[in-house]
Amino acid sequence: MLWGFFKKVVVADNCAEFVDLFFGNPDAYPGNTLLLGGILFAIQIYCDFSGYSDIAIGTARLFGFSLMRNFAYPYFSRDIAEFWRRWHISLSTWFRDYLYIPLGGSRGNLAMKIRNTFIIFLVSGFWHGANWTFIIWGAIHAAYFLPLLLMKKNRKNLDIVAQGRKWPTLREFVSMTTVFLSTVFAWIFFRAENVGEAWRYLSGIFSSSFFTFYDFFGMQKNIVLTLATVVFLFVMEWIGRENQYAIATVALQRPRWQRWIFYALLVFIIGMYMQTSETPFIYFQF
Repeated sequence: MLWGFFKKVVVADNCAEFVDLFFGNPDAYPGNTLLLGGILFAIQIYCDFSGYSDIAIGTARLFGFSLMRNFAYPYFSRDIAEFWRRWHISLSTWFRDYLYIPLGGSRGNLAMKIRNTFIIFLVSGFWHGANWTFIIWGAIHAAYFLPLLLMKKNRKNLDIVAQGRKWPTLREFVSMTTVFLSTVFAWIFFRAENVGEAWRYLSGIFSSSFFTFYDFFGMQKNIVLTLATVVFLFVMEWIGRENQYAIATVALQRPRWQRWIFYALLVFIIGMYMQTSETPFIYFQF
């Protein structure tokens, strides 16, 4: 529950402040800043959704119930198929079991494979709302996934990245970075109010202004603090990636006094950097 609160009220809500700023008026910012806005939204939606999932799972445990895991470090994925095995697990497994497999799954001829792939992702997009932005978001992920399916590489990365090692290989790092930036591109359509705004935002990223310097330090709130919490989040998740939850490494392998110092530090950070204004959970609208 504590880690869920940290992800939601510290990381997600502080990212939301800048995401709303950049997406609200993309013409006012250079391309590199708009790219940062897309990255921050990817982090916001992950921390917002996985944060409340952690809170729900922790609350259920207080009452003796064990709820299924809903996220498994999706931004450490090495291909898009692995990403979908690790993102919103409760929904993606439901679509797999009750829609994709009954349609024939990856069996059948080439046309059936393409049809089933696009159906599952387009329905996933439509599930979020009757807006073309969600449909395009689903179609983009279908386009990402289809080559892996056709080359029979969609179940290539089933293990934990860099298992038993401290650091990933260069190839793993490049793969994770590529998958993350690919999801960022798709998330821009998910975040935009309409398709026109999404194209406007993307046009701003890929414009000549990308190499224009923007003074982040001139903002009312220092973005560096938000980025520092993001770095802390990813460091903790990388350290704990072989466990079911990120802080399990700290909770299970450290002496009690060190654990409680860490918990107190999280409480302090939450108290210092949480937003005073209400920021609703993103997925409560779906």
